Amino acid sequence: MRRSYPNLLARLLAVSLVSLLPAACDAPAKADADPVDSTANPDDTDTDPETDTDTDADTDSDTDTDTDTDTDTDTDADTDTEPGSTVRFVALGDAGEGNDEQYAVAEAIALVCARDGCDFALYLGDNFYDTGVEDVDDEQFQDKFELPYAGVDLPFYPVLGNHDYGGEGIGWELWKGETYVEYSDHSDKWTMPDLYHTFTQGDVQLFALDTTQVFWGLGDDQLDWLDDELAASTSAWRLAFGHHPYVSNGPHGNAGEYEGLDWLPIVNGEAVEEFVDAGLCGRVDVYFCGHDHSLQWPQATCGTEFIVSGAGAKTTELEGDNDTWFEYDQEGFVWVEIVGNTFTGVFYDAAGIELFRRSFTK
Repeated sequence: MRRSYPNLLARLLAVSLVSLLPAACDAPAKADADPVDSTANPDDTDTDPETDTDTDADTDSDTDTDTDTDTDTDTDADTDTEPGSTVRFVALGDAGEGNDEQYAVAEAIALVCARDGCDFALYLGDNFYDTGVEDVDDEQFQDKFELPYAGVDLPFYPVLGNHDYGGEGIGWELWKGETYVEYSDHSDKWTMPDLYHTFTQGDVQLFALDTTQVFWGLGDDQLDWLDDELAASTSAWRLAFGHHPYVSNGPHGNAGEYEGLDWLPIVNGEAVEEFVDAGLCGRVDVYFCGHDHSLQWPQATCGTEFIVSGAGAKTTELEGDNDTWFEYDQEGFVWVEIVGNTFTGVFYDAAGIELFRRSFTK
């Protein structure tokens, strides 16, 4: 699919401004918490931060201007379970390193899924550090995806992060998006029918989002698509997943205040904030994301639960002051089980040790 891109000059100027600034570490503003029912207590709030040297100090200025007007309602055949049946999956992001930590998390996922069951994995972006892939034959697909997850026999549903779009995290190599979609034809595991799409498993409908488009103010078509899909949905549960957070205690922080630069348009993530406010808040049950390299379950702020699971291969410190049910700054992932009207999320570390679990009921 050929896509056209609008003028990027203003956006690149914003990126240039950020590159002249020191990495921002200002804590994001505290979100107004609206707790929901919990059936568990936090049992690990690790305070021994592993300070990831990740240089995606991420002015994460994803310049992706992909104007994909995807109307794909996903032909994936993940509809083989009966309505009301149990759905289980894992979610992890920011894992594309090919390092020992990625392999350790993968082994823990294989262990948990073999014991407790998994139907699929949500893969939350920044899948190939530091600057994405070049084509479907790029060896990074093997070194940073196929080989680390060889022991995880699940379909992975990826979304794209700023690093996947190249430019050392700036994300201006816009043509790369189609390469990731095309790679689905070359893998038994990688399942990405388009840059944003939806699929259904049992009584759960999931919406894969390209928040890099949204970040650059190019999310109108995607929001229209999402509105239509949500209006047509008959599923009991609606879950969305993308790369960028709405609320987070990591260095990137809350949308609208990314990097502590609430005064700098585009880079501050205001477009992400507006997209979530209009498209997700109170309309989907849970939104999963990465971008910040930690595990977090912030307390609900807008009628939707938010889960950050961006510790698939490395970590960054927790420095914000949003109220959370749980937060942890070491590698790991979240496992989810949905049974009837009950959602349970369980965080595990890279050794497969349970850190925290919480359930809520619709």
